[in-house]
Amino acid sequence: MKALIVGAYEGSSSSDSPKLVLTKNGQQLDFSKDILKSIETLGPVKKGKSRLFHGISNQYLVVSLVNLGPGDAGINHVEHIDEKKENTRVAVAEGLKSIRGLDSEAINEVVVDDCGDAQSAAEGIFLSDWKFDELKDEKSRRKPLSFSLLNPNGENAAAWERGRLLARGQIIARRLADMPANLMTPTIFAEEVVKATEGTPIKVNVRDKAWIESMKMGSFLSVAQGSSQPPKFVELHYNNAPDTKPLVFVGKGITFDSGGISIKPSAEMDKMRADMTGAAIVAGTIITLAALKAKVNVIGLTPLSENLVNGEATKPGDVHRAMNGKTIQIDNTDAEGRLVLADALTYADSFNPQAVVDIATLTGAMKITFGEACSGVWSTNDKLWNLIHKTSIDSGDRVWRMPLFKHYTKEISDCHLADLNNMGKSRMGGSNIAAAFLQEFISCPNWMHIDIAGVMWNGADKGYLSAGMTARPLRTIVPFFESIFQNEQ
Repeated sequence: MKALIVGAYEGSSSSDSPKLVLTKNGQQLDFSKDILKSIETLGPVKKGKSRLFHGISNQYLVVSLVNLGPGDAGINHVEHIDEKKENTRVAVAEGLKSIRGLDSEAINEVVVDDCGDAQSAAEGIFLSDWKFDELKDEKSRRKPLSFSLLNPNGENAAAWERGRLLARGQIIARRLADMPANLMTPTIFAEEVVKATEGTPIKVNVRDKAWIESMKMGSFLSVAQGSSQPPKFVELHYNNAPDTKPLVFVGKGITFDSGGISIKPSAEMDKMRADMTGAAIVAGTIITLAALKAKVNVIGLTPLSENLVNGEATKPGDVHRAMNGKTIQIDNTDAEGRLVLADALTYADSFNPQAVVDIATLTGAMKITFGEACSGVWSTNDKLWNLIHKTSIDSGDRVWRMPLFKHYTKEISDCHLADLNNMGKSRMGGSNIAAAFLQEFISCPNWMHIDIAGVMWNGADKGYLSAGMTARPLRTIVPFFESIFQNEQ
């Protein structure tokens, strides 16, 4: 049997007592008057909430009405978000939650009103339907449902499919990030990427430790030497814009981070299985771009390693030489993300890129700065910043620009033993100091660094994302990359 999610607007945001108005699709339902009559009797549905109706349709076992908020909602320039799009995602997710709350074996398909924005509706429904439960007993897993669009046509069907693919890309990355570290080693990650890209136009090269050594990636190897798991360096190539220079996307791939000898506290250390979320987002982004047949030329680089403690682990005060020849004094082995990224960024320049973007769960200071509200972005190029800021407003997954002042460079370049120190002299401005360190390994003038440590994890179901690793802001990055190449035309 089918269930239906249908939307209604509150009329105007300026109305003192907003009256719910069904969407265009909702008004065409033969039981629309029954819904409106019930609202008059029981009172309105609150914004972002739902109300279930039983027995009003022969076609649908249950109908979930969701409040989409004001009909005239749009971009909120204070919040830096398109509220109409975000309201749609949240509302349809709430509608699905109300249907799943029935725990009905009879319902196997949910039909979804496009709510005037089929892409956002698809993102909300498919993202909210997923949770990481594949390691549980089959009886405990979420019952699978199929989803379809109410009154599909050429335009809204295409938008629905785009939203579905964007959600799927984020789910791919979420799964990789949430998988326990014993089941997501560097080798397994590489195997998963190869498997996920089979039958696509993506070319994957999996580099081993011998190749990493031949490239003189001493900074990367300084992290990997503390683990018995061999490091990997995975390259993904997707080129559907052959007459353009590539954009290189680099993702931190620490499949478990104990902190090394500078060991982390035990509390919540289990979440460090997701210290490879940057690499997961690189893979999910490129898989999504290929599925969308996007006209882009993107190379993904994911240096993969564990950061553990053994007799060969890097010791605080050790000095290692990076691929670009610079020596690094490693005073804190828990600042390892910048070490693996340093060599990957140097290697990125070998592709003569038009731009380099890196993404990483890099610094705990991001949580202190922003909480879970947004990702931090550092950019040497205003155009790149403006493009990603615009796409973040649309996606609902926000970013905020951070400084690349020389003040922070001095923190890591005034070093006793080597050219650079992997830690600043001050504990203040830690995220900015980490970005300044990475900048020392970039030659491309168009560079962007994204720190996602603050948005890595949801402690509970929130909006349209279930508890667990979030893979934010993948849905911002995909259109960001598309817009870079659209602006090249």
